[in-house]
Amino acid sequence: MTDFQQLIISRRSTRKFTDEPLSPEQVETIMKAALMSPSSKSANPWQFLLIEDKEMLDKLSYCKKSSSRLIAGCALAIVVLADPLTSDVWIEDSSIASIMVQLQAEDLGLGSCWVQVRERYTMSDTPSDEYIRELFDIPMQLQVLSVIAIGHKAQERPPFDEEKLQWEKIHIGKFNIDQLTE
Repeated sequence: MTDFQQLIISRRSTRKFTDEPLSPEQVETIMKAALMSPSSKSANPWQFLLIEDKEMLDKLSYCKKSSSRLIAGCALAIVVLADPLTSDVWIEDSSIASIMVQLQAEDLGLGSCWVQVRERYTMSDTPSDEYIRELFDIPMQLQVLSVIAIGHKAQERPPFDEEKLQWEKIHIGKFNIDQLTE
């Protein structure tokens, strides 16, 4: 990427990936970004479980009723975990780490997609986090926030259309309630 603004404009959720695996260097670069992400009081409550095995990716892709089957086609799934006893803002800290992962993947020319897990359910109405916890023997004290699917893009999406920016959601000086009713 040439600059951060271009990275932000270009990053779009990718749901179709090629069969090409990631290189160890790509995985290391992505994980460095996750481990360098900021966290409140430097508590670093997050942990990351990396899944590359195709059979396990397929099983993981059933973690939600919908919108998770794309995991089966990715090269790498990162299960984003956190210990709420380490930090009361584990959700925020883990979310920041997740977007750092996605931005680093985009900077490497890879695609990614955030798959929400917290507060979601499988087709059999099992909580998604329980499904993942059982699948990978994750300790009970760790919460499962999300899965970030990463891989080589099977299709390019156009950059974000700046004409669609919702400037009405920006308030200056004080909240303008009239903007909500327009």
